[in-house]
Parts: sequence; C-alpha cells; structure tokens
Amino acid sequence: MNFVEPLTDAKLRELQQHFTAWPNHKLVANAINSNGINQTAKNAKVLRQLNRTFSDEIKTGKVSNQKQSGRCWLFSILNTLRHKFADQYNVKDFELSQSYLFFWDKIERANMFYSHLIALADRPLSDRDVAFYLDSPDDDGGQWAMAASLVQKYGVVPRETFPENAVTENTSEFADLLNRKLRKDGLALRKLVRDGASDAEIVATKDQFLTEVYQITASAIGVPPERFDLEYRDDDNHYHLDQGMTPKEFYQKYIDVDLNDYVVLSNAPDKDYYQMYALPSQDNVIGGLSIQFLNLPMEELKQAAITQLQNQETVWFGNDVLKQADRKAGILDSQLYLQDQLLDVDTQMSKKERFETHEAEVSHAMTLTGVDLIDGQPRKWKVENSWGDKVGKDGYFVMGDNWMDDYVYEVVIRRKYLTGKQQAALNSDLIVLPPWDSLA
Repeated sequence: MNFVEPLTDAKLRELQQHFTAWPNHKLVANAINSNGINQTAKNAKVLRQLNRTFSDEIKTGKVSNQKQSGRCWLFSILNTLRHKFADQYNVKDFELSQSYLFFWDKIERANMFYSHLIALADRPLSDRDVAFYLDSPDDDGGQWAMAASLVQKYGVVPRETFPENAVTENTSEFADLLNRKLRKDGLALRKLVRDGASDAEIVATKDQFLTEVYQITASAIGVPPERFDLEYRDDDNHYHLDQGMTPKEFYQKYIDVDLNDYVVLSNAPDKDYYQMYALPSQDNVIGGLSIQFLNLPMEELKQAAITQLQNQETVWFGNDVLKQADRKAGILDSQLYLQDQLLDVDTQMSKKERFETHEAEVSHAMTLTGVDLIDGQPRKWKVENSWGDKVGKDGYFVMGDNWMDDYVYEVVIRRKYLTGKQQAALNSDLIVLPPWDSLA
C-alpha cells in the first residue's frame, strides 16, 4: 500500500467533521483562543501543592542573571563556587565574573573549531561531522566539563573586577558576527589543506585568524585582567584587601575546589546503565577536561544529589527547562499543564522514547540548593536559577520530584558521594558518542 498520499477535499471534510462532532470543541477552542494552550491547561492543584518549605536547604544569597544569553552552564558552576566563598568569608551576595570565563571560552572554542576544520579538511562539506561544526562554530551553550576546564586554566575573578556589559547581557549580535567569521575562516583553512599548503602556512593562517578572533572578542567583552586587587567588606562590615593576585592565585587561595573530583551522572534510558560515555565533539579546551558522564538509573541520580545537599554542597544539574515550566511563578512540575486532558489526545512518551525521537533536550543548567524529604523520599526540590530575581520567588524555583524524573538529565556529584558500584562503573570502557547524539 502507498502511504504517501495527498490530502483530498473529502479527507479534509472528514477531519473537520470529526472536530465539530467533538462535544468540547467550542468550549476548548474559545478558551485557548483567549488564553493560550498552557494557561488554559494549567493545573491549579500543582500550584497549591508545591510550597517553598524544604526539609534540607543550603543558605544562599541573591540570584544571578544571565539575561539574553545562553551562558547558564557558566552561571551554574560559578554559583556553586561562589557559595563556598560566600559561606567561608561571610559575604552573602558575593558573585564571580561570568564575563571573564565567557571571554576565554570564545577564544578556546575558536581554536578548537579551527583544529577540527583542519583535521576534517579531506571530507566534503556534506559530511555529518563537518556539518556539525559549521552549524554552530562558537555558540553560548555548554556543559559542566567545559566550564570546569576554563576555571582550571584561567582561574576566576570577582564580578566587579570584570563586569557584565551590553554584549555579554545580550550575545546575539556578537554570536552572529563570530560565527560568520569562523565559518569563513574554516573554508579558508580547508582550502589550504586541500591545496597542499605546508604545515607552516596552515599554522600561520590559523594564528592570524585567532588574532582576529581575539580582536573581536576583546573589543566586545573587554580584556581580562592579568592581576587584580580583591577588596570587599564582609557582612559584619569588616574591611578586607588582598592585592596583586592573578585569577588562578585567587581561585587557589580563596575557593580551592578540585574540579577533577566531580563526576557527571546522567540519566539517558536509551543507553546502557553503569556505563561511561564521552562527547568529545563538544570539548572546548584542547588539553582540558573531556566531556564524560556515567549513565545511571534516575533514582541513583536523586540519591547522589540528596547526599551532596545534606553535606551542604549545592548541585549543578542539566535539564530541559522548556517543558512543563511556569517561568514567572518559578514552578517546575510534570503535571503543571494538562494539555492532553484539555485537547483529548495522548502525547505522552517515556523518557527513553523522548531521547530516541529528539523530544528530550538538555536546554538549561541550574543549581539544586535544597530538597524536601518525607520519610526519606524527595517530594520537591529547591532550584537556584540564573534569570534574575523577578521570576519565581526572588529568582528561586520549586521543582516537583516528578519533573526531576522526567526532565532532569545530568547532575554533577563529588566522587566521595558515589556508591561502590558507581565508583567501579567509572572504570568501564569509554563509549564515544557522535556529535548528533541525543545527549549532545
């Protein structure tokens, strides 16, 4: 039978007749036309159930704001690091510079992109790997290991030392310019290789391109400080001054978190559990940390996160914040919008099916700062976002445990909080995933 058939007038009339025969069609259509799908389908019961009291909670300060940028992964790791400084040195609302790491990420990614395009120069532009790199040479998004690599190589600085500006708060123009520049350069490097240019000529051309990328980035974001003075008053109004530090010296002296001690735990049911995976296509620093994760059942991710929170350490986590979320109210719950009930359809898929069909996406990174346990079982979680204090409750969200099950895909945990079985699984043979994998 031929399943490729045009829609005939008779078929279209049949579809319309089915719709008008649906008893609720007028009521539902009028409500949606006036309010939109989500507002019409909103489940008021969820709003009543998710209060903001938590059995286990870490004291944190004012939330950060990434504004019109995709730097959530940087904000989330810096939230984790700043909490340590704020607690140890009694500075509740201390913040680290996101712009500083963002600058170095642009330079490192350009270097990585050029290296990939040179290595793949013998392949056609239609090759899937080549197309992947050309599709998004230097975007804002990223992963835990990418941020950790930048911190390890460049250190960190206080936000006031290298503050935000018009470009970092709205990166679209900068990203468009930089991506166009990189694509053009990529074509030039490919041509050199394919035309048989010498290694010296290829390296010289790449270096010239990097010089131009630095020029663009420094003009847009500023030149990062080589040394700076740490000057602040703590919450007891005591004055502190530490002069002439490098960003790496500041990190080692005041924060000193060993980022090699963390493991990314993932829950991707379309892959084997207790297995290590890698995504080298997304690495940003040559010689830095590689993107690797241990795939585990969801219950084990939750228990690891609970253990870390109960030891007064926040948790970086990757998720799909675009699903079942009320941004203004700061609510995340799988039953928040009852769209299927409203429209009398069934769009439900398992987490595995959503990965297999690319419905699942790691679209955001946030920070867990609390959990509400009843008889040892999580009911809801406290989430520090990076969208400013005008959303949620002063910028903090409350997440139902069902949303954790459905839309959280990664948590970053210290090795010491892993079980023996999980520790052993870290030594499993590493499976390298392609750039187009569902977790990419």
